[in-house]
Amino acid sequence: MTSSAGSSCTSARRQKQRRSSRRSCRTPGRDPQALSALGDFQTLPLEIFQMVLNYLSVKDISTLSMVSKTISGRLINYISTSSGSRRLLLQDFHHSELPGRREGASILEHYRSLGLLLKRCTLLLPTRDRLKYVHKVLSGVSCFKLNGCASPLHCLGLQCYGVFLQILTAGWDELECHRVFNFLWELGNLARKVQTVVSSKPGSARRLELRIRLYCRGVLLSPGSHRSDSAFWLTRILKPWPMVNQARLLYIIFGPVSSRDGHVVWQKMIEGPTDETSLKGLADAIKLLYGTEAREWTADDVISLVDELSVVPQEWLMENNARLLLLSGNSICFTFLASKAVNGRAVELARLMVFMALVCEKDLYCMDWAVKMMQKVCKVFSTPWERNNFLQCLENTFAHMLMDMLQAVLAGERDEEDSSFLNLFHLVNAQANFHKEILYLAMGSSSST
Repeated sequence: MTSSAGSSCTSARRQKQRRSSRRSCRTPGRDPQALSALGDFQTLPLEIFQMVLNYLSVKDISTLSMVSKTISGRLINYISTSSGSRRLLLQDFHHSELPGRREGASILEHYRSLGLLLKRCTLLLPTRDRLKYVHKVLSGVSCFKLNGCASPLHCLGLQCYGVFLQILTAGWDELECHRVFNFLWELGNLARKVQTVVSSKPGSARRLELRIRLYCRGVLLSPGSHRSDSAFWLTRILKPWPMVNQARLLYIIFGPVSSRDGHVVWQKMIEGPTDETSLKGLADAIKLLYGTEAREWTADDVISLVDELSVVPQEWLMENNARLLLLSGNSICFTFLASKAVNGRAVELARLMVFMALVCEKDLYCMDWAVKMMQKVCKVFSTPWERNNFLQCLENTFAHMLMDMLQAVLAGERDEEDSSFLNLFHLVNAQANFHKEILYLAMGSSSST
């Protein structure tokens, strides 16, 4: 019995020694599970594997990254190499076409695919680590920085960065997106720079205004983003500031700019009537904040912002106020007018209504829209006297404006475009068409009774 027990113990020791010997003979870093995760690539040296990647498109590499965690790790190492960086971090941002690619393929598409690749490669990392890794990869691209490009108006760098981030963060929850915003904001020291432009005299920091505009529009408010995403990023940009600074910042990002040098034109709304093109960006931003996607904004917030905007940098011409409201949509327009009716500002409301009729005439909108809007506003007044007082102010405004314009024409106040006579012509037609629509409504309702 003793001999048998000793023999079994000796056999067990020998088996243990053989297993230990097999473990000690393994090549360092050649874990069988990791090798099996590489599939057929396990037979290739790392250098050959990376050479194969050079023949794959970025989309194909992105798909490959989903095969296993081991391959994903190898791809992360490849991206960090000098050859991987040269291959993936294209920096020809001042030309729309990529060398060696089929005609029509843009550098924006390349960075969209790169965003998906890094999204998949960093899938298992915490948000903070993902952002640090992405920043490490992209830190060498100067055109991705606020002041990184010497010719920002002719550069696609910030737009490429924007579509990259758009794909990278797609599907992330709100808390993660907050971290992304804070990371970018701190990285570029944007809080201090925005503070400079919203507290300085308008136009005194023109280059910084332009840089902030291009960065916000290209990176955070990337064209093609979902409305909910755009509302989130715009809210993050505006909400930390007081209302007066919000209005200034909104004008910097979406207001009219010079076609010559791209700088913000601060006097555009003050010097004379402007066109729809100059106001469309502001109107779209207001509609975005007023929509259901922007949960942190109430109707009162948006109305206050529009009110504050109309005095940036000084009080706008009333015609430009009216045009902005028309472009912002029915809901915002009515809410803005109704707030003036509720607050007893009948004279101001009447002037705004007259200018809306004038804009409808000039911009070829249907005049019955203005009349129906007036009808809705009249229902807001709590007493017949208030409503009648508003209608009286409306007619008085038409009369006073006609007399003022007629005096300007008779005084010979003319410029190259003869704008005084043209304004009088438009206002006379606006009044006639406005009252024509009222007569149609009155006669239609009387005949139906």
